[in-house]
Amino acid sequence: MSDIRFSAMPTTDAEHLWNGGRDAYDNLPETMISEGPGYPCRHCLENIDAGDEVLVFAYRPFPGLQPYAETGPVFLHKQRCERYVAEEIMPPVLATSRDFIVRGYSENNRIVYGSGAVTPIGDIPTYAATLLDRPEISYVHVRSARNNCYQCRIDKC
Repeated sequence: MSDIRFSAMPTTDAEHLWNGGRDAYDNLPETMISEGPGYPCRHCLENIDAGDEVLVFAYRPFPGLQPYAETGPVFLHKQRCERYVAEEIMPPVLATSRDFIVRGYSENNRIVYGSGAVTPIGDIPTYAATLLDRPEISYVHVRSARNNCYQCRIDKC
């Protein structure tokens, strides 16, 4: 997996929300209590433990509004957490499901049609590396295969 790296939500995005900022739909995040696995924090890329407070908010991991800028609900620890740093290792949060959608995006942040596939977790690194070898693909998103929620980004090293 050394030719790809997994990236969590940028700390600046998380700090904006921790400091009372609004989400992609200009709403304040909702607070709920985690019931255990199934609430993956997009900043540390770990599951939020049962009983811990969770921020739920609309997230758009793109630089601006445009037709392909998918926005969806995601989770964040309500208490500050450290950003995922083991970028060359598949994040622990991806062990929460048997498969995910892995999809390529162009340098202008558009979906590259035909690149998306429901991918078993063990195949994510290989499939992402294959996509990133294509000249028209600049980066890859990992998304929930059931709900299409953004999980993390993958880039070529």
